[in-house]
Amino acid sequence: MAHDLALGERRMEAAPEMRRHCITVCTTCRDPETRARPGADLIETLNAALAENGLAHVSVEGAACMAGCSRPCTVAYQAECKASYLFGDIEPARDVETLVAFARQYAELEDGWCSSLQRPDGLKGKTLARMPALPAFAPGVPGRRDSA
Repeated sequence: MAHDLALGERRMEAAPEMRRHCITVCTTCRDPETRARPGADLIETLNAALAENGLAHVSVEGAACMAGCSRPCTVAYQAECKASYLFGDIEPARDVETLVAFARQYAELEDGWCSSLQRPDGLKGKTLARMPALPAFAPGVPGRRDSA
């Protein structure tokens, strides 16, 4: 079941293998104790772990500040036609396996939607936001939704 912004609304579905999946890591978050910025190291470690687990198609990128400063380190999951997630309180040295597990789960979800109980245990209590997928728009017609 798709979790659209409005009931009855349909979106253009991209084949799962064609969707771009992206994990974005905040590069300005600071560890509350050491004041270090672990984002760049997490990107490198996460890329390697994803490749080792057959998820090399998931890109990992950095972004300067994702407004989760009170709950560092923040990590977002996004894909076309899917709900997006923002997690905080990520501990790079401990949570890589959990982030990879969610990347696999997220890639397998048609619309990206899952409850907090369905996510890996290491992410429980770390969800800062879940945003519904944007509805698709009809190509070439600005502001007009696809009615197919």
